[in-house]
Amino acid sequence: MSLSVSVALCTYNGERFIAEQIRSICEQTPAPIEIVLSDDASSDRCIEVAEATLEACRRENPALPTELRVLRNPKALRVTKNFEQAAAACRGDLVALSDQDDVWHPGRLALMVAVFEQRPDLLLLHTDARLVDGAGHPLGNTLFHALEVKPFELAWLHGGRAFDVYLRRNLATGATTIFRRQLLASAVPFPKEWLHDEWLGIVASAIGGVDALEMPSIDYRQHESNQIGARRDSFAGKVRKALASRGTTHHDRAHKAELLLERLETLGDAVAPDTIRKLRDKIVHQRFRAALPASRIARCLPVLREAMTGRYEKFGRGFRGVVRDLFESV
Repeated sequence: MSLSVSVALCTYNGERFIAEQIRSICEQTPAPIEIVLSDDASSDRCIEVAEATLEACRRENPALPTELRVLRNPKALRVTKNFEQAAAACRGDLVALSDQDDVWHPGRLALMVAVFEQRPDLLLLHTDARLVDGAGHPLGNTLFHALEVKPFELAWLHGGRAFDVYLRRNLATGATTIFRRQLLASAVPFPKEWLHDEWLGIVASAIGGVDALEMPSIDYRQHESNQIGARRDSFAGKVRKALASRGTTHHDRAHKAELLLERLETLGDAVAPDTIRKLRDKIVHQRFRAALPASRIARCLPVLREAMTGRYEKFGRGFRGVVRDLFESV
């Protein structure tokens, strides 16, 4: 029997784009059994447009099995908690995350469901995406290009080392992601300090299989209203980041890693001891970076010693992290 799919669709004032996304979902084969739309206190006609679009799709295809269920938040939950609410309400074997302003490519659901059916160990699967502008015109590159995804990172994902990848940085973009609903038993509640996609990706990688498809499966819209977008930094942008104030960045990353450790420790034998060891080592690294002195000169020796341990490469962007720690202002 084929795995059933629910779509967790989060909206906020998405009237402008929601119809195109709803239609692209309903035109999938097989169609999802439901769209759970969790609306974060919109002030526009987003919900009404979504309902009207689904009804139009039903008139065109009376056999369409997709049900629309709407959750209305009188007060905004924000991105992470809104997606938690939508996903937790889903009933399908698989949960596909969806933004309000993207467009699914024909056949993406069939392709990704087939991968789950072939791989019972797989908990979460994500893909590349084609970047488009507000009008839907291709920008000439993809999400993985914008993220500067390296061949070794993809090789690690394909080879069962997703946790090692996600300890360095998140590559699982929610709009491209489908996961088994059973993952929610370990992932809920989502910590508010984490984005929903990075949290689901790293928890899944700690307890089961995670992989990525290197092909775009959606049009990922980049426009002025994006809450989260994808843009590749220019060289000048990287220099600005290297010289910018670190603020609370490293304190925040250490705290997020500590929250992850707390969660994984509650999961018992589902998490390998080596996974816990790696995460503890990540926390040591982030605490080190958070405690660096204000003086750039005083940082030099400690940073070089830390670089010799290999932790900049294991838990970050390698040489780029070393440069930032040497030159960032406080």
